[in-house]
Amino acid sequence: MILTAALWYFGAHYAAIFFLLLTAFVVWFFRNPERDIPSDENSIVSPADGKVIVIGRVFDDRFLKTDALKISIFMNVFNVHVNRIPTSGKVLGVFYNPGKFFSADKDKASLENEQNALLIEAKNGKKFVVNQIAGLIARRIVCYAKPGDSIEKGRRFGMIRFGSRLDVYLPTDCKIDVNVGDKVKAGSSILAHW
Repeated sequence: MILTAALWYFGAHYAAIFFLLLTAFVVWFFRNPERDIPSDENSIVSPADGKVIVIGRVFDDRFLKTDALKISIFMNVFNVHVNRIPTSGKVLGVFYNPGKFFSADKDKASLENEQNALLIEAKNGKKFVVNQIAGLIARRIVCYAKPGDSIEKGRRFGMIRFGSRLDVYLPTDCKIDVNVGDKVKAGSSILAHW
């Protein structure tokens, strides 16, 4: 904004207009709207805005050490990038892993990209994982949650800047309520039920 004002002041109007548009995009990108959080205690909400690109049964050998239902949500640059807690519980661990920056819609992004995972124990005692994954353009994962934190469904816990992906690993007895291709909103769209 300061550069935009300075360019305008010194008569570089075309450059000022470019930086004004860039400033407007950045302000719009970091928007953080309020959301209506479903009150149903058995519901598990989406941690991110975006498109569901993967639903499947996998063996999670990194965190849960068991079979899990994996739901992947791809966030493009037009989505809100604030991440929210899927269901209330307690953070058991936060695991940051530096990595590469492949396109977040590719399968290998789940294993090789920079990422930050939260291992959470829900109020019902079941454990699940929310994994923030940086993408091709995203170069910064932000996570406010710490081990031992009590967390509430729909509360903000971080963000990924400029395009990315979130993977959720749920127990295999959960009922999935979304399909590949569905558009979801963080905190308000229901992904599954316990």
